[in-house]
Amino acid sequence: MNTKLASAFAGLMAIAALTGCTASQQGAVGGAAAGAIIGQAVGGDTESTLIGAAVGGVGGAIAGELIGRQANGNCVYQRADGTQFIARCPS
Repeated sequence: MNTKLASAFAGLMAIAALTGCTASQQGAVGGAAAGAIIGQAVGGDTESTLIGAAVGGVGGAIAGELIGRQANGNCVYQRADGTQFIARCPS
């Protein structure tokens, strides 16, 4: 089960990396994947996997938002074609 779960989340992470996601979205996907894998490894059941994915997703989204936000109040955004631009962060 661990191999299937790890493969599925690795595939999701690869797809997310190829799309024009914001730093917050990329952090959420990566955090959810890591949390699910850790939850499965620690608890060994579906409930642990889902809790790990939820906690990891929230933590990853917060970390991604903080990483994408610059000290001057601007954020780095990524277009669908992969190019990035800097603009004012939403309040």
